[in-house]
Amino acid sequence: MTLLRVERAQEDWQNYPHSRKSKQKHRDYQMARPSQSPAQLRGMFGENLRKLSRKYPSISELARQLGINRTQFNRYLSGESFPRPDVLARMCDFFGVDARVLLEPVDDLDTGSTDDPIANPYLRDFVGMATQGVPEEAFPSGFYRFSRRSFLNADVFVVGLLQVRRDGKHTVLRGFETKDAMRLQGLPTDLRAREFRGLVMQQEKGITILAARRNAMTGSFNYLSRAASFQNNYWAGYVTRTVPETENGMRVTRLAYEHLGHDRGVVLAAARSTGFRTESELEPFHRRLLRPDREFS
Repeated sequence: MTLLRVERAQEDWQNYPHSRKSKQKHRDYQMARPSQSPAQLRGMFGENLRKLSRKYPSISELARQLGINRTQFNRYLSGESFPRPDVLARMCDFFGVDARVLLEPVDDLDTGSTDDPIANPYLRDFVGMATQGVPEEAFPSGFYRFSRRSFLNADVFVVGLLQVRRDGKHTVLRGFETKDAMRLQGLPTDLRAREFRGLVMQQEKGITILAARRNAMTGSFNYLSRAASFQNNYWAGYVTRTVPETENGMRVTRLAYEHLGHDRGVVLAAARSTGFRTESELEPFHRRLLRPDREFS
C-alpha cells in the first residue's frame, strides 16, 4: 500500500563506517589480489588520485585546498611518490575515502560522492551522520497523520497524511499538500503540484525533517519529540515556513504527528478527514498537543 494509492482514494578503513558486506568484500579482495610492488602501489594511488581530481576544474586550487605543494601533488598524480601518513589522512578526509585508496581501484571503494551535499566530506560528520540509521523505535516507518494551524488562516487547522519509509541508510518521507491549502495559495491542486518529500534526521532529543515540494518550490523545517501517550505513537513539536518576513501569515506553529502504522483501513479512514478543520474537529489528542489556546513561543 503506497501513499499515492491512499491519496487517490482520499536510502582510513578504521575511521569510516563500513557495512559487513563491504568489510567481507575487502577481505575477499585481499585474499584474491596478488602481491604488488611499490611501483605498482604508487601507480594505483596515482590513478585513483587522478580519478578523484577530475571533478575539480583546477588542480592548482585543489592542491591549495589540500595544503599540498603543487609540484609534490603532481608527483602523487603521476605515481612517482606516496604521501606521508598525515598527508594521506588529510586527503582521505577531503575526498571521503579511506586508506584502501592505496591498494584498490577507487571505483571499487564505497565512497560518498562529493557532489552529494549530505555525503560530501565537508558535511558528512556534521549533517550526514544524522541522516543515517534513524532507529525504527525512534521514528517508525509507516503512515502518519499530522496536524498544525494553517499558516495563512489562523482560524483553521491543516490535517494531512504522509508516509515514512527506509531508503537504504536513510529515512525519507512523502506526502501531499491538501487541496484546501493549495487553493488558498492560488496554486494548482493536481497530485504532482501537491507532492512533497523530505529527509529525516536524528537529533539528541528528537527528530528533524527537511521537506520540500517539487523543484524546492516551497520548503519547511520540522522538529519533533515523542509525546507521552498510551500507545506511544505521538510526536509533538513545531514546523517553520520558508518565506520572507514580509509575507502574510505565520512562519512557525506547533505540529503534531500520529503514527498510524500500515493498516489499510485505518489509513483510508484518516485520509477522509484530511484538509482544513476547525479546532473542534481535530482529533482530541491532536488538539491537546497543539494547545490552540496558547500562543507559540
